[in-house]
Amino acid sequence: MKLKKLMSIMLTMCLSVGVLAGCGGGTEEAADAATGEYPAQNISGIIQWGAGGGTDSLMRPLGTLAEKELGVSIVMENKTGGTGSIATQYVYDQAADGYTLLLGAENPQLYEALDIIDLTYADFVPVFVIGDETVGVAVGKNSPYTSLTEIIDAALAAPGTVKLSTTGTGGLPWEVASFLTAVTGATFSQIPYDSDATAKAAVLSGECDFTICKVQSGIEDYKAGELNFLSMLSTEPVTQMEDVPLITAEYPDFEQYLPWGPFYGVFVKADTDPAVVETLANAFAAAFADASYQELLAGFNINALGLTGDEAKAYLDTWQKNTITALVESGAITKSLEELGVE
Repeated sequence: MKLKKLMSIMLTMCLSVGVLAGCGGGTEEAADAATGEYPAQNISGIIQWGAGGGTDSLMRPLGTLAEKELGVSIVMENKTGGTGSIATQYVYDQAADGYTLLLGAENPQLYEALDIIDLTYADFVPVFVIGDETVGVAVGKNSPYTSLTEIIDAALAAPGTVKLSTTGTGGLPWEVASFLTAVTGATFSQIPYDSDATAKAAVLSGECDFTICKVQSGIEDYKAGELNFLSMLSTEPVTQMEDVPLITAEYPDFEQYLPWGPFYGVFVKADTDPAVVETLANAFAAAFADASYQELLAGFNINALGLTGDEAKAYLDTWQKNTITALVESGAITKSLEELGVE
């Protein structure tokens, strides 16, 4: 009896120790969370645009480098639709705890102006602004158009017949089309696609006549002779594409909108703990500085910025003001800067 009782006591003790070990060691993340350490679990990275597009191509390698600094995985997910607003709204609806990142481009700065959703980057904190870039008017290799002037003349002769592949209202091609209309009076039939990649594919296949393409997403097709850039929205020639004429050569009035281009950044919901934002900013800054990522930016002709804090906020505010001013002047939107609260 004594032996059985002793064995029973020992078994009970072992089970108790096992349960305690299971509770304590079974989730180190819970322990970290309890002590306020960040990050205590994997982070969700929500990409506004589709796989293979310009934003996606920049964010995935940056995330891979940043997660090494953070010590946890950044699980990437593409949430497309609504000119990036589906992803933006999704991240805004999550807790302001730094575990859901918005990996996006410039589009949210125009959402209120375009009545898409009542959110802009003012509702988020910029963790890291990566850079901005130059864009151009592009056609497929078999296109009958050899210059932007030919496209404009065709559109003026038969309004609405020239097909422009876009990423929807508020997307890059739509924005530039508004500028083209303001300067030339030409209008186009805009066909929406989910991402830069699919909009470009529509031009490569001949499904659409032209698109507005970022250098980084079109340069390889350009080098291969599959995509022709007819004009560049820039004040200076683009490296590796010096033969492409600047848009001001054909339409000098376009100078009022230059320099202009899309930008990319990492954001978290407003009211996220500043210490968490700092941790993320440091991780992404280290990733950004990595030689392999700098090489990628150079290869895509991205103007590297690397902005955080007040500098990032100032950049976002200036871009928003300049772009909305251009859209108002072009007649693309009817709201004023005052109505939109843009100063």
